[in-house]
Amino acid sequence: MKAVIFDIDGTLIDSVDLHARAWRETFEHFGVELTFKEIRDQIGKGGDKILPTYLTKEQIADFGEKLKEWRGQHFKKNYLQSIRPFHDSHDLLQKVKRSGKLLAAGSSAQQFELDYYLKLLNAKDLFDVTTSADDVDESKPSPDIFEVALKKLNCTFDETIVVGDTPYDVEAGLKAGLPTIGFLSGGFSEEWLTKAGAIKIYDGPTGLLKDFGASPIEKGVKQSVR
Repeated sequence: MKAVIFDIDGTLIDSVDLHARAWRETFEHFGVELTFKEIRDQIGKGGDKILPTYLTKEQIADFGEKLKEWRGQHFKKNYLQSIRPFHDSHDLLQKVKRSGKLLAAGSSAQQFELDYYLKLLNAKDLFDVTTSADDVDESKPSPDIFEVALKKLNCTFDETIVVGDTPYDVEAGLKAGLPTIGFLSGGFSEEWLTKAGAIKIYDGPTGLLKDFGASPIEKGVKQSVR
């Protein structure tokens, strides 16, 4: 492996529940009642994929853009400052970098969120390339974000691996022809991640850091997913 594409939310930072709260409160503000679990199970997708899950085409046309804008401001004002990195996230990124591999951030977050996360992780200078929802037409589980990251890295499918915490990361990776390591840190079950196609599961950054020498990042992947 020559390059690693990291998802950020739920993978390197503890933000999934906060995103779920913000989305639930946003839908409620626009008159749509959802349970916490309903919306939490969708976190990992971008707004372009979440809205059609709960709104009709007419509703999306009527207030979809206003809803996404309101969510962004609501999250920035009320939740962004509460986000913290997972233990060992920075050390894991440093480990990957010191091993000689290229690093990419492949996130469905908006650019202002991603910029904040990289600063929070003290990792802006560690990443060789970054991609966010602002760079693509469709968010995960569509492969666009990982495909853009791969192009920026100038690496092949067989040289690159993804690390993510949601089944949508895994699905996007598979669609892009990339193997994906799954983290349990985002709250999605091992069964769900495995069923989606994750090639290896760790509890989070600490687990991968401890097993780094024996991990698919160092040992490679025996069989291409393409």
